[in-house]
Amino acid sequence: MLTRRQAMTGTLTGLGMLMTRQVLAAPSLAPQPLLMAHRGASALRPEHTLASYAKAISDGADYIEPDLVPTKDGVLVARHESNIAGTTDVALRPEFASRRRTLTIDGTTETGWFTTDFTLAELKTLRARERLPGVRAHNTRYDGHFDVPTFEEVIDFVAAESAARGRVIGLIPEIKNSTHFHKLGHTPEETFLHVLAAHEYTRYCPLEVQSFETANLRQLHGRVQAINPQARLMFLMGERNQHIPDTLGSANPVTFGDLMTVEGLCSVRQYADVIGPSNTDIIPRDASGAWLEPTSLIDDAHGVGLLVHSYTFRPENCFLPAQLRNGEGDNARNPQGSIAEIRRSLDLGLDGFFTDDPAIGRMALGS
Repeated sequence: MLTRRQAMTGTLTGLGMLMTRQVLAAPSLAPQPLLMAHRGASALRPEHTLASYAKAISDGADYIEPDLVPTKDGVLVARHESNIAGTTDVALRPEFASRRRTLTIDGTTETGWFTTDFTLAELKTLRARERLPGVRAHNTRYDGHFDVPTFEEVIDFVAAESAARGRVIGLIPEIKNSTHFHKLGHTPEETFLHVLAAHEYTRYCPLEVQSFETANLRQLHGRVQAINPQARLMFLMGERNQHIPDTLGSANPVTFGDLMTVEGLCSVRQYADVIGPSNTDIIPRDASGAWLEPTSLIDDAHGVGLLVHSYTFRPENCFLPAQLRNGEGDNARNPQGSIAEIRRSLDLGLDGFFTDDPAIGRMALGS
């Protein structure tokens, strides 16, 4: 007899025996896999704008994701990185030309304009732009329409949407580059906790706090749950050979791969409830982008009591495994390929996933 997930998957034509072969679905620790809107519905609206979050909620996301960075005056705003050169019109503003500079963040040197050099009032004069105009040209029609929201504005917006729609909408904020911001004199974790406690909605809504660092998750462990008892903490995982930012410069720097072992996962379980690996940590790809055999990461994480929420499913051909791309060009949307990719990971027991297009994620879940 087919499992519920096999029946949901069905037969996918044109994808070869790799996808049409029925496999026994692995058990998930979650009763129903969760759908996280990556930077909102970022495939359809400029990322981290209220429009992107609104579209994600309308399209059925369980959680929306505000990545959080501080301004010069310490206000948390929703941007994927502190460098706003690619996601705002700051490069077109002559009054801010002199603020362009080079910084090293977590070992990577980059040039641009950074949120920590702008007060909130100054940042609010800027307008959001599409980050990937070459891939998502349709999103450029919204360039200049929206500002950069604060974390508090995002909370109020989600609370209003929840009240209007009659369903609770989760928040899955990421505290970005914590070690870097501490060196600049900021305390993003303390600010974050203060904001959570100040809003009724964040004291009870589904809440999952993410970080690529371990020190701040240890610092937040227990304190977030004291504000919202159902909150979870998620340790995000970068490339296997990449050093964890808060261990850089130490006598024994740790790689993300070190914590993808059973022993490493046991240590993660001391301060986190969930791991957030990339999709390619679950199903690796070769140099041509073709799928290889899955790893044991999901089963290993489940074995120590960790949920697994992976990132990021994107609907364009250029982001899909080679086996699922169609012939319409690298930047063409390929919903069926994206659905197939999501479903294969769900069949391995994935507990939740980030997607740039929640409507496609909802179709993959069969609802």
